Amino acid sequence: MARSTTIERKTKETDISVILNIDGMGKSEIDTGIGFFDHMLEGFAKHGFFDLKCKVNGDLNVDGHHTVEDTGIVLGTAIKEALGDKAGITRYGSFILPMDETLVLCAIDLCGRPYFSFEGDFEADKVGDFDTQLVREFFYAVSYSAAMNLHIKVLSGMNDHHKIEAMFKAFAKALDMAVTKDERITSVLSTKGSL
Repeated sequence: MARSTTIERKTKETDISVILNIDGMGKSEIDTGIGFFDHMLEGFAKHGFFDLKCKVNGDLNVDGHHTVEDTGIVLGTAIKEALGDKAGITRYGSFILPMDETLVLCAIDLCGRPYFSFEGDFEADKVGDFDTQLVREFFYAVSYSAAMNLHIKVLSGMNDHHKIEAMFKAFAKALDMAVTKDERITSVLSTKGSL
């Protein structure tokens, strides 16, 4: 059974469509209107082996906040829906990803209880046309919409581009690990019997 879904969300601020296939090959078609954000989502898809189509029309005449945050909401919802009852998945995933001078840790628990911890600072206000303050907003929105426990921590680094890109790639690798099926898990990996 394919673990894929299509989510659409339209407000006065954004109009978003996301098609996500958890069991993909890393193919992506991304258009958010923010070049650097497109690059990060392409990296997420490629390194997590997720097929992702994401089309966003946002109020970029205001700023990028609604576009980035709402994309996080829709992507998180898509992850949650694509996984269904989470039967057979390993549930946990973690990865420490190096990118030049930068080292980022990401850990995930697909437990059904949202929690987000973020440790990382940026030197610049923007990378390209992307506001660095929105990194935290994006991952917060993903974690709560997907009902996942998500920890992201910059262990070392100086270049903001590297820090952000390492976060997206580490998140992809940790999520890929957490959604992987294990034949030893016959229902869900929880003593409660549900996730």
